[in-house]
Amino acid sequence: MNTMQAVVLNTFGAPLSDQRIARPVAGAGQVLVRVIASGVNPLDTKIAAGKADHAQVRLPAVLGIDIAGIVDSVGDEVQGFAPGDRVFGMTGGIGDVQGSLAQYAAVDARLLAHMPPRLTMREAAALPLIFITAWEGLVDRARIGEGMKVLVHGGAGGVGHMAVQLAAVRGAQVYATGSAGQRAAIENMGATFIDYQSSSVDQYVQQHTGGEGFDVVYDTVGGATLDASFRAARQYGGHVVSCLGWGTHALAPLSFRAATYSGVFTLLPLLSGKGRAQHGAIMKEAAALVAEGKLKVALDAGVYTLDAASVTAAHAALLDGTARGKVVVQVAGD
Repeated sequence: MNTMQAVVLNTFGAPLSDQRIARPVAGAGQVLVRVIASGVNPLDTKIAAGKADHAQVRLPAVLGIDIAGIVDSVGDEVQGFAPGDRVFGMTGGIGDVQGSLAQYAAVDARLLAHMPPRLTMREAAALPLIFITAWEGLVDRARIGEGMKVLVHGGAGGVGHMAVQLAAVRGAQVYATGSAGQRAAIENMGATFIDYQSSSVDQYVQQHTGGEGFDVVYDTVGGATLDASFRAARQYGGHVVSCLGWGTHALAPLSFRAATYSGVFTLLPLLSGKGRAQHGAIMKEAAALVAEGKLKVALDAGVYTLDAASVTAAHAALLDGTARGKVVVQVAGD
């Protein structure tokens, strides 16, 4: 049992490979998790293609940012976790930190939270990155509260459908953009649907805010949508948040509205080692909301397993747009 099965990226842009690699042990402050499920995010596909320098991945690498599994053992200085605990979190797959596409992972205990009983392993593996990204934008940056008008761009997407539910739970009036086919999904989450393809920024700002703008705008799309967000923010105190604000943008429309902007870079605690306890705390918030029946994750129905061909197919489902909800790789039986 000194080795384990893993799916490994040896060269950017090259096929993934099935390999047996050394099984990790839990060091000080770490928990050894037997991986049951691994969440798949668009970032995983970009890393594999060599198009995500910001993730600072060092090859050879085991990808898989999100994890759900069972504690196998705990290292020194770890409190609050014991063998047999069901846990989840955003724990690796970037920098030089091993990801969850392997049978075991030694992870920083600060990044983990206990799973609520009503959550399946597949659901748990789908949640961490998208929920943390939504929380950091709406709660940590924008500090949303009761009665605020919040606009989420891309409300049916991964981060978007977390942001819509989170804003609603915290008492905001929630609006979300999407395509016509996403209307039902957005409205079922409690948001007012805005068809971005048939309504201009000026039109929906006028219709829903009387021309004043939204208190908070969360851009989960980037590019031209971030530019649109600057024009949709409320005059005098509106706030725009983006998790994809990586392009070159003119700030004049935002400045002319006397509004402000914040960026979200969810990978920073994993890359820097700083702020990891905050990610664990956010995962506890997710667990509490799930336990209360206030948070649900949309899962794709595809079944994928821990082998290179299957993981490649999971990546392809994201890239070609056939996935309907979060994609998850089933690493082992629960």
